[in-house]
Amino acid sequence: MSIKFRLTVMSFLQFFVWGAWLITVGNYWFATKQWSGAEFGAIFSTLGLSSIFMPAITGIIADRWVNAEKLYGILHILGGLALAYIPQVDNPTSFFWVIFMAMLCYMPTIALSNSIAYNILKNNKFDVVKVFPPIRVWGTIGFIIAMWITNLTGNKASANMFYIAAFFAVVLGVYSFTLPKCPPQNLTSKDASFVESLGLNAFKLFGTYKMALFFIFSMFLGGALQLTNMYGDTFLSDFEKVPQYADSFVVKYSTIILSISQISETLFILAIPFFLKRFGIKQVMLISMVAWVLRFGLFAYGDPEGGLWMIILSCIVYGMAFDFFNISGSLFVETTTDSSIRSSAQGLFMMMTNGFGAIIGSSVSGYLIDTYFTHEGSKDWQNIWLTFAIYAGIIAIFFAIMFKHKHDPNAVEHFSH
Repeated sequence: MSIKFRLTVMSFLQFFVWGAWLITVGNYWFATKQWSGAEFGAIFSTLGLSSIFMPAITGIIADRWVNAEKLYGILHILGGLALAYIPQVDNPTSFFWVIFMAMLCYMPTIALSNSIAYNILKNNKFDVVKVFPPIRVWGTIGFIIAMWITNLTGNKASANMFYIAAFFAVVLGVYSFTLPKCPPQNLTSKDASFVESLGLNAFKLFGTYKMALFFIFSMFLGGALQLTNMYGDTFLSDFEKVPQYADSFVVKYSTIILSISQISETLFILAIPFFLKRFGIKQVMLISMVAWVLRFGLFAYGDPEGGLWMIILSCIVYGMAFDFFNISGSLFVETTTDSSIRSSAQGLFMMMTNGFGAIIGSSVSGYLIDTYFTHEGSKDWQNIWLTFAIYAGIIAIFFAIMFKHKHDPNAVEHFSH
């Protein structure tokens, strides 16, 4: 098997494991277990909590002590065992702790999978910016296929979704031990400082204005990333409360409508090399921020009949909003940091976006929705989405003014080496 094919299999399984349960866990929670909404919010917080410290810690371990592909395999096997235990859980508190254990193992593997792919591609003299996106696109395809399998096999409200995820997590864990070796890069000398010996060098990146700004804006934009995962399905399902929309396609097949977002991702991932080399990281991230404004704004005015085109367009725009930020940001970190701290730097990027960003986004949005946009049990979705759109717009304006980056379209070698 070719190197690219083997990395494609890794990427596919990486996100298949997540897609098997992430979008449908709400159905299992509310319909099957009939647990409360207040406690459900904590389940999504496990993603953010895990992302605050685990990617940074595992990045440091991979940079210093353990081969990245072996650490990656161990984490997936342990995470798979935790997922397999979830169906035995019979109360919300235990569910939280078991899913938290699964996420402590899973969330750092997202950044680690990037590091492994970059490492192997560079060792085989590939241009990372050209070759990585077509590999990563199969991760999104894996997520979509897992979503559809869980739905079409009648398991979107059953415990079987966790067994499906667990099985493929263990398969991926075992498979990763067959990948080319990715040994630690940061082999420091005996007289290394305490910070260096712990592998915390990546945090020095906050000492440079440009990288500090990049990570801060990553955190604020990370606050928008989980909003539609958290509220998208509920928003579309709530149209059933309006008599004229109660039997609409949008209400019946809300998950399939939302999967257009992931399908769109697959297309925009492939466009990243062109946009990055043509426009540079600043313009690409600005495009992402404007796309978030459109994502939320179109949801604000969409409906299942005359405004259906807005809902569908919002799902299409999501691909640009998510990819141009997440994957371009990861490539920016890869191409602007020293090889000795690269895994740590990827972990840091993950910590700021999916960690602090996601926790701020989920907690603040939950408070705002409960306090200002919920009236007699009904949510004012139009103003909720408009508030999110204004938030993304403000970030875009500040980013455009404050982030200084001069792009040289001829500096292709910058991405290759």
